[in-house]
Amino acid sequence: MRKLVVLSFLTLDGVMQAPGGPEEDPTGNFAYGGWVFPYFDDFLGRVMDEQMGNPFDLLLGRRTYEIFAAYWPYVQSADPIATGINSAKKYVASRTLTRLDWGDSELLRGDVAAAVAELKEKDGPDIQVHGSGVLVQTLLQHDLVDELWLKIFPITLGRGKRLFATGAVAAGFELRACRTSPAGVIVASYSRAGGVRPGSFAPEEPSEAELARRRRLQEEEGERSQARWSRE
Repeated sequence: MRKLVVLSFLTLDGVMQAPGGPEEDPTGNFAYGGWVFPYFDDFLGRVMDEQMGNPFDLLLGRRTYEIFAAYWPYVQSADPIATGINSAKKYVASRTLTRLDWGDSELLRGDVAAAVAELKEKDGPDIQVHGSGVLVQTLLQHDLVDELWLKIFPITLGRGKRLFATGAVAAGFELRACRTSPAGVIVASYSRAGGVRPGSFAPEEPSEAELARRRRLQEEEGERSQARWSRE
């Protein structure tokens, strides 16, 4: 089985929207497009060359596919990242597109999660996902992501599309590698590693104050549940 890897630029508060420029994805009145630019240096350039230096297939959502198709085919072929992206097989998850004009692109129809699971079973290079915030939620929800290759930037934006949003489920990951750029960008790679393993630092015999606190929490939760039920 080949791996599915999500590569994402992230802020400290988890925003992934429009890292490359103001016109990239202004949906939701997002005003901070291009937030990666001040931090991008030779260090990050080398990281991207490493991570995209081997053959790969691409899996993209409709919006990211359109962004890529309007940019990468027009970059000079001497750029190694452009060469890799333009030569990759592109799989596109979309309910609205009916044709794909970018070379070697294939539309995924119907159940996207099932289609991606089938793609992973086929022979071929690893599958990389860039951007594609809506699609990533589906991939996370169905536990189809094998690795996360993240670049975490020292900035918060407060609003915008997030990597771990509606699709995030409880899951464990193992840190495989971690580096920091001169500009303070954390480059971290994680692989999927089982489930969540909870524990407790509480003493075996809780104090009376702790027992009273737990009872209050249960009562408050009961009141909130009753309030929600009464509104429905």
